[in-house]
Amino acid sequence: MLKDITIGQYFPGNSPVHRMDPRGKIIMMAIYIIELFVANNLQAMAVSILFILVAYKVAGIPVKMVLKSIKPVIVLIVFTGVLNMLFVDGNELFRIGFIRITDQGVFYAVVMAVRIICLIAGTTLLTYTTSPIVLTDGLERLMEPLNRFHVPVHEISMMMTIALRFIPTLIEETDKIMSAQKARGADFETGGLMDKAKSLVPIMVPLFVSSFRRADELALAMECRCYHGGSGRTRMRQLKYAGVDYAGFTVSLAVLAAVIAINHFVPSIY
Repeated sequence: MLKDITIGQYFPGNSPVHRMDPRGKIIMMAIYIIELFVANNLQAMAVSILFILVAYKVAGIPVKMVLKSIKPVIVLIVFTGVLNMLFVDGNELFRIGFIRITDQGVFYAVVMAVRIICLIAGTTLLTYTTSPIVLTDGLERLMEPLNRFHVPVHEISMMMTIALRFIPTLIEETDKIMSAQKARGADFETGGLMDKAKSLVPIMVPLFVSSFRRADELALAMECRCYHGGSGRTRMRQLKYAGVDYAGFTVSLAVLAAVIAINHFVPSIY
């Protein structure tokens, strides 16, 4: 299960999506999120799904990576679907005691599940095709206007990127700790809920200790390299928009316009 978590991982490549400016990809991701929540019928949802599938194809990222990114949040998706089935009114399909399932509830559950999956697929594509350092630069440049209001833009960007960068490291560390504890006879599979919760203690304690040690080493390394934030900081790679970025903007806006047009001409499902 831990090996299926791909959040924060970067897959090097030379596709048009990889070559895009990070600011452009962040803006396109924001536009795609708007598309998902603007779409209010099946046709508009289908356009949004097709767009993200084409984006993965152009980026050269296999579709199985999308499935891996969904596995860790499958519980959240199921929980959201169950809530919709139980609390959305409509024509009753069947009833078990006080539990009442309606056709609209089932329909909303499916729509919300598809929306969450597309949302995860769109956001993970950003980290799949953008290295943490470049992502930091893109976030910082986009939030530069907030410096006028004394917002610590560079620090916020750095913290977000470090958090993304260390997710795969922590997952690998957790896997190593679990393997070591299993070799010592620990059992993480059998028993009830409380037994399984107690069995996590031998994992969480070493993991927290290792995380604090890594954080201390990272802070020491940054201090030894005279790191002092964004003031006067130079960049090896200067960000600038290219033709592929303008093409991406055009396609994203065209898809958004198509979703809005479909909403106007096709009846809403809500």
